[in-house]
Amino acid sequence: MPSLTVDLNSLPTVDIDAHHRLMEEVSAFGGGGGGALTRLTLSAEDGQARDWLANWMRNAGLRVEVDAIGNMFGFLDWAGPNAPRIMTGSHIDSQPNGGRFDGSYGVVAACSAIEALQRKVAETGITPKANFILVNWTNEEGARFQPSLLGSGVNSGEHTLEFALNRKDANGISVGEALTSIGYAGSAEHVIPDALIELHIEGGPFLEKAGKRFAAVDRFWGATKYRVAFIGRQAHTGPTPMAERRDALLAAAYLVADIRAIADDGGLDLHTSVGRLEVSPNSPNVVPGEAVLFIELRSPDPDLLAVAEEKMTASMRKAAERASVEFEVRSIDRRKAGRLDADLYRLAEETAAALGEETMRLDSIAGHDSIAMAPVTKALVINVPSVGGVIHHPTEFTTLEDRAFGVQVLTGMLWRFCVDDNFLAT
Repeated sequence: MPSLTVDLNSLPTVDIDAHHRLMEEVSAFGGGGGGALTRLTLSAEDGQARDWLANWMRNAGLRVEVDAIGNMFGFLDWAGPNAPRIMTGSHIDSQPNGGRFDGSYGVVAACSAIEALQRKVAETGITPKANFILVNWTNEEGARFQPSLLGSGVNSGEHTLEFALNRKDANGISVGEALTSIGYAGSAEHVIPDALIELHIEGGPFLEKAGKRFAAVDRFWGATKYRVAFIGRQAHTGPTPMAERRDALLAAAYLVADIRAIADDGGLDLHTSVGRLEVSPNSPNVVPGEAVLFIELRSPDPDLLAVAEEKMTASMRKAAERASVEFEVRSIDRRKAGRLDADLYRLAEETAAALGEETMRLDSIAGHDSIAMAPVTKALVINVPSVGGVIHHPTEFTTLEDRAFGVQVLTGMLWRFCVDDNFLAT
């Protein structure tokens, strides 16, 4: 790929006031006090935000399509059927009591970038050399339905549609039922673009600590996710003798502590967590008969991840024996470690440099939809700072100035495709 020469005077200009208004508008759907956002995938609030986005797309002249897993695509078909298709966007579902920028910023940034491209093309009269696709992926967060990255995983072929539609939430509602209830069970075909760029808040402290404003992701960590149930015997917490108790929650407690110890032994390249615990019957006066843990192991090193998994499974058996209960593994999801596209990384680096900022190289420890799509297209995640490194919390925040810079870099990257029809071939 040849070096990028950027004429700052030729780049489309982003309307930052309009971008901020869009962020405020989408934040109203599921928004609460103190910056909180609860917009679980395929909920009523998600349906309202999707309607808002679809309306924006149509007003912007995009052709809107929805596939069978609910992924939303807005097509800007202005370069002809044989031109490259460049995708950008993210997701608008959130964690419970999460923040307003995770995912939503990437979707709104895509809206703002496309608006800037349209204005520039109208001003200059040039003929665009690429078509663009704005995307909102279904169930990126994995808060309501597991696994995460579900919509992008179906689109890339990692998951079958049948598998995805049959996932159920804690209330027994399936993905298929939830899609129908909000009117987003579509029929569009899979969409595999020629390139995919996802702008996202960092969700970590590294940019802020380094005093930098922009990063691009070079590699992503692998993840192994288990759903494990300890099965004991429900009993009264008063008269039941301690020696006769079969306490499922006690076994879970043993395992939670062991999983943290596995991370401590593994070093900086291993992260572990138990982010969710479902206790049944969950009454103060009842010895729990069942405890279900949602466990994550993450590492860039496949061998380290495999060793951690071995230790974890040994700890499951030990925990069950100590608490005199049974256990069963109810699901396992795996994501391999890998790298994102080097040419897109270089384009991000050179675009940011032309705008006066150095690019920090980052790992993606979290999952992103672009990671799910990386096996089938050129993909990249780019980041702007998170204040305090906070994410998945109401205080999650990125300043308007940093958000504006991120949108400008994204716009500059998309503009390269718009004016250079040989970019992907070089």
